[in-house]
Formats: sequence, C-alpha cells, structure tokens
Amino acid sequence: MIIRGQKIRESRKERGLSLIGLSQRTGISVSYLSEIERGAKKPSLKTIEKIAAALNVPKIQLLEIEGDEQSISLGEKLRLLRETRGKTLGKFAEEAGISVSYLSEIERGNVYPAVHTLKKMAERLEVPLSSLVGKGGPLGSKLKVAREEQGLTQGELARAAGVSPGLIGQIEHGKVQPSLKTIEKLSEVLGTSPCYFIKDDIGIDDMMSQMSPALRDMLANPNVQAVLRLVCNCTSEELKFILNFIKLYKCSGSTAGGETREEGNAGVKEKSGDIGLPGEKQV
Repeated sequence: MIIRGQKIRESRKERGLSLIGLSQRTGISVSYLSEIERGAKKPSLKTIEKIAAALNVPKIQLLEIEGDEQSISLGEKLRLLRETRGKTLGKFAEEAGISVSYLSEIERGNVYPAVHTLKKMAERLEVPLSSLVGKGGPLGSKLKVAREEQGLTQGELARAAGVSPGLIGQIEHGKVQPSLKTIEKLSEVLGTSPCYFIKDDIGIDDMMSQMSPALRDMLANPNVQAVLRLVCNCTSEELKFILNFIKLYKCSGSTAGGETREEGNAGVKEKSGDIGLPGEKQV
C-alpha cells in the first residue's frame, strides 16, 4: 500500500503536534516517524492504525488506495472501507449475508470471496466493485474467482487451456496482460464469455453518468447495440482490423475541411438507414 507521508505531516501540524509529541502518543520513535513522513519507510498497517488514532483521522486518509493495485490486498481495502463507515465485523457480515468468521478470513487475506459476495459487499459499502477489485487489475481477480468457483488449481486450469501454470499465476497477480487468444482459451475452459474478463465492473449508473448525452443517445440505437454484441465475438485479428479502420477514418476526417466534413456527415445521415449490419439482408 502507498503511504501518504505528506498527509501525515500535514495532519500532525494541523493539530499542533511535533514529531516528539506524535511519538509519545503512538509509541513510535521520532526517527521512524520522520522517515515515514518523508516516504523513506513503508510502515505496516498496524503502525498506520496507531498514527491515525493519534491524529484522530480515518486510516483511509493516510493510504493511497487508488495507487498500485497490487500493493494493497482486497482484505485490507475491505477492512479500511468498513471501518471508515463505522461498521463492525458483525454488522457488515450480516449486511453481506455471510458469517463473521468468513468475513474475518477475507479481511485477513486467507480466502477470496465469490463474485456475487464481492458485489454485495461493494453495494453495502456504497462503492463500485472496481474499488475493491482494483484499478487496472480486474482481469486477474476475475480469473482467480472463476477458477476457484470451478474448483480448479492453477495447474489444472493451465493444462486444460494449454498454457503454463506460471502464466496463470502472473495473470492473477496482475503482472502480465494476456492476449485475446489466451483469454479465449481460458474462457472456454471456465465456461464463460471473454467479455466477462475484459469489461469493466463499474455499475451501469456510474458508467452512464460519465457519458455525454450524444454518446448515450448513440448507444441506445439498436444498430449500435447489435454491433457491440458482434464485437464481443470478434477474434484478435478482427479487432485489430476494426481499430485500424477507425484510426484511418479519424485520420482522413481530420484532414478534410469543415464544409466537406459537414457535407459528408449529412450524406451519412441520409444514407444511414440503408446501411445494414454484417449478416443482415439489405432491403
């Protein structure tokens, strides 16, 4: 986890505390506190809890949760978010529909919850699922969840998919990004769609709120929705072709004059009703 040393220093000074005063409150040496504030030392979560308690601030304010996804575990994130919202283990376990002992095991990093449990916990904490899974690393977490739900070890999944066990481990830990071909192999073994691993997990409301009105209107078009469904089944070569075509189109459009583009757009609008999707019969 990334420690916000500057934030610790600012909070200390706001409370009129010297390093010696904070040291007396926390039982941590002055030299170690100074190194933490300068970012020269990476303290444990227990040490951060002591500092947060002495400064009377939530622990989450002293941590950079949205930084390196691999530096803070799911259990640590859950515990920080739960305590920030004033929820006890018992209360949060009841809300999530799991036992206290199971929640405790999750927070200690001894077990990894199923997808539906993660979604329920995210709802109760009022955060998007991506906040728990981690920025930039959902694919690896999803792979681990899907594998464990099928009762497969990394070795068993690797043999079935025709890849190395080491690659499975690297993907699950977010160290490598697999090719679409590898994702398709893993999806086939796990009985899920490749889109499950690729798509973001933010809620539909969050996603829609980030879109412009024009984009929302476009996505509501049945033809556009049909194209998106086709994209999910494209091979890596087909996706490359589509992306290259878009780049070429945007490049050629940027070199045209404003009047020419307006005429071209008008022509597209007039003819848009005659353009069919792949596999559709033209009328």
